Amino acid sequence: MQLLIFIIFYPILWLISILPFRLLYLLSDFVYFIVYRIIKYRKSTVRENLALALPHLSKEERDIIEKKFFKHMCDMFLEMIKTLSISKKEMDKRFKFTNIEVYHNLEKKGKSIALLCAHYASYEWVVSMNHQITFKGYGIYKKIANKYFDRLVHDIRSKFKANLITTKETASVIDENNRKGILSIYGFASDQSPKIDKALHWCKFMGIETPVHTGAEFLSKRYDMNVIFLRTKKVKRGYYDGTFELMAENPKETKRFEITDDYISRVEKQIYEAPEFYLWTHKRWKHRR
Repeated sequence: MQLLIFIIFYPILWLISILPFRLLYLLSDFVYFIVYRIIKYRKSTVRENLALALPHLSKEERDIIEKKFFKHMCDMFLEMIKTLSISKKEMDKRFKFTNIEVYHNLEKKGKSIALLCAHYASYEWVVSMNHQITFKGYGIYKKIANKYFDRLVHDIRSKFKANLITTKETASVIDENNRKGILSIYGFASDQSPKIDKALHWCKFMGIETPVHTGAEFLSKRYDMNVIFLRTKKVKRGYYDGTFELMAENPKETKRFEITDDYISRVEKQIYEAPEFYLWTHKRWKHRR
């Protein structure tokens, strides 16, 4: 059954990927109408999250953000499909790293790097940096139940020399690379909610005390990795900027959970600046005090 579903949908996805961007965004407008107006995909979750995280805004203001978010989410989904056929030249034009020299300077330090980012703006296109770097790049992702679509997502995200590893594989891959002396960069999108039985640390995220992932901090300290944050910005439809911010060059010298709290603070700042580009469909605050 999984294979049958994949065989049916793959040709459609491929046809979407070869559409010119102008037609791609016309399709996105149509998908938005279906998803938001008819299916109402996770609309209640989005509204609850916006009310929890942005209580200082009026309902009318949050409704505007809600609509903008769903439009952006549809854009981002189709942009991910577009990655199947997009050229490096086109990708570099649409996702620019404003200060790639900050990253290159860290490579010269001779230590692996932990890159922290959020499910914000175009987190799918961050993998495009891999053809601009020397270190071996790894993106950490959650495996999809359908093994054929999981393979497809793996292929899409690894197009620009990115190596994808699941969350369960992360620690063992980092350990093996460390033993072999393979300098690498590992991308962590650690802003979603951990399982409550694995929550080691709680902090205020958007003013709500909630459990947070601490794996990036733990691994960066254990293997003495430089830690950077990638701040993304949607410049206009289909165009994004990524800016690197140094967080820690000697993570072992930081206090416990200092890196994690700093990361959450940086994600918050992004969201407050333009909340419509955050991934509100995830039940981020299902555990809270």
